[in-house]
Amino acid sequence: MFIPSEDSTPSFKGFTLIAPAVSVGNVGQLAADLIISTLNMPRVGHFHTDCLVPMAGNNPYSSSAADGADQLSTNAEVYSHSGLRLVVLQIRTPVLQTKVKSFRKLLVSWIKSSGFSRTVLLSSSHAFHRDDQQLHGAALRYLLSPALQDAGDTLRELGWTELERVSAFPGINDSEKRLYIPGGGVTKGLYTDCCTESVPLAVVLLFCSEGDNVPDAFTLTNHLNDWLHLVEKPVSAHLEKQQGSIPWRVPSSWRLLFGSGIPPLIY
Repeated sequence: MFIPSEDSTPSFKGFTLIAPAVSVGNVGQLAADLIISTLNMPRVGHFHTDCLVPMAGNNPYSSSAADGADQLSTNAEVYSHSGLRLVVLQIRTPVLQTKVKSFRKLLVSWIKSSGFSRTVLLSSSHAFHRDDQQLHGAALRYLLSPALQDAGDTLRELGWTELERVSAFPGINDSEKRLYIPGGGVTKGLYTDCCTESVPLAVVLLFCSEGDNVPDAFTLTNHLNDWLHLVEKPVSAHLEKQQGSIPWRVPSSWRLLFGSGIPPLIY
């Protein structure tokens, strides 16, 4: 259940919700970090649930005590930007295998009760599972629930490709197709639930592999920004060449993504 940071519960009616799926390479979570950090989004609440692996730590977006670095962070927190009418739910730990359906039900219930105009699920899928048709073009794919089909024209104008269905029985019966998102965590199940519950949902995913997935996170957020216009692009070609397409601000906690370096004393 959602627990607000203040005494009163904020209204999210008509807002856009962005949430990551805990998937291969943690690309969705890294992308959510970039959005929260760049927009300097304040925390407005957290999720209290037994469906996620427990976790507690320092504020991942601050670097000093004066900046709130000593603020306790948990496994599922909600950040908001009222000017952009945007909410980001950051999920930092995996969903327990025995609680996957319960978590999906909880999330869909909160989305519906909050009155979000649309929900964008950031996800990823194993690159080595792509079939021949998925090897063409960019690694970005999208899915839209029936309640958000109106956004399809805009996404196609951006050059995005809808996630292809693959053969359920390759080489035996290629006419029967299925939705296949290996490594996508709750992505497929949540998409199916939102289709059934008439929830406006867009899944934006990237084919990737495990490793240093920071570049994948930048790729995903840049594509998302082309659609939602969260951050302005550099006005000059010179700045764009220096800073890249978008000047995303990396959270201070990313310094610990790969731990400390190799101690020289071992040599």
